[in-house]
Amino acid sequence: MKIVLDAMGGDIGPSVNVAGAVEAVEEWDVEVILTGNQKQIEDELQKFSYDKERITIVNCTEVIENSDKPSTAIRKKKDSSLVVGFEMIKEKKADAIISAGNTGALLAGGLFIIGRIKGLKRPALAVPFPTPKGLSLLVDAGANVDCKAQHLYEFALMGSLYMEFVGQLAKPKVCLVNVGAEKEKGNELTKEVYQILSSSDLHFEGNIEARDIPSGYADVVVCDGFTGNIILKLFEGVAQTFSDGLKNAVLSDWKSKLGGFLMQPAFKSFKKQFDYTEHGGVPFLGVNGLVIKAHGSSNSKAIKNAIKQARITHEALLIDKIKDRISEMTDTGNSIEGENR
Repeated sequence: MKIVLDAMGGDIGPSVNVAGAVEAVEEWDVEVILTGNQKQIEDELQKFSYDKERITIVNCTEVIENSDKPSTAIRKKKDSSLVVGFEMIKEKKADAIISAGNTGALLAGGLFIIGRIKGLKRPALAVPFPTPKGLSLLVDAGANVDCKAQHLYEFALMGSLYMEFVGQLAKPKVCLVNVGAEKEKGNELTKEVYQILSSSDLHFEGNIEARDIPSGYADVVVCDGFTGNIILKLFEGVAQTFSDGLKNAVLSDWKSKLGGFLMQPAFKSFKKQFDYTEHGGVPFLGVNGLVIKAHGSSNSKAIKNAIKQARITHEALLIDKIKDRISEMTDTGNSIEGENR
């Protein structure tokens, strides 16, 4: 498998991307193509011993910054590490692209250069998050602020297929984020989506309130990107506040320090469960190619695991599964093309 890694993406830049690529090729049977400033990438690669046949460089003279307007940057910065990478996916020179850079540009490049899967109206950012029962998937986590009912149905369909073939769940439970569990609750959008999902062949379990999301009751949590991004950021903030508060409490006196020392193994296990670097990256579902978004502050471990996620998703043939499902629906007269819902 060949994976394009945007070596210039992220808050830290080439150092962590290069280190993550080296760690990945040591552990898995993958080839990594690093796009970006060749001199900077070579300087970082010199720090490691690695298989030179499995890590290559494609020199690029431009970089899309986080401050750049996504659509404008994709159009104008043709020799950027991100655009060059997308062109390689489009030309079938690689199987996946990963970037910790500008999220909007990653989505814009996926849409404008690779394109959507035929029959789908909107791609969605799918974010796995830990629960006591394993991983759940939040779709959409921020790609689409304004949505129609049909878009949320697409998110539910793609999320369900992801959890079935990548998450290895036979019948993923799908729930719709709402202000109450009853089907009559919510605004006009959620009421319409409820009816669509209820009549679909997805394993729809009804509405879910935000407080129940962390329990792991739903395997796929569906909402518009505006709501999803708020949920995601709230999770991150609560987790950080809890972590800081626990640390301060443990260090408050010698008895607490002793207890904290004895509890270290449990603390490490708990922290690992909620550590984003363990998951690495998240996919944009609905794009006609494998596009993985890594966190902007990713370290080398996160980049390595983003490559792992790309490998797992590629081997699960997820994009083909989504295409096949949509094709089946079209052939049986159940096309999801309709925007009039």
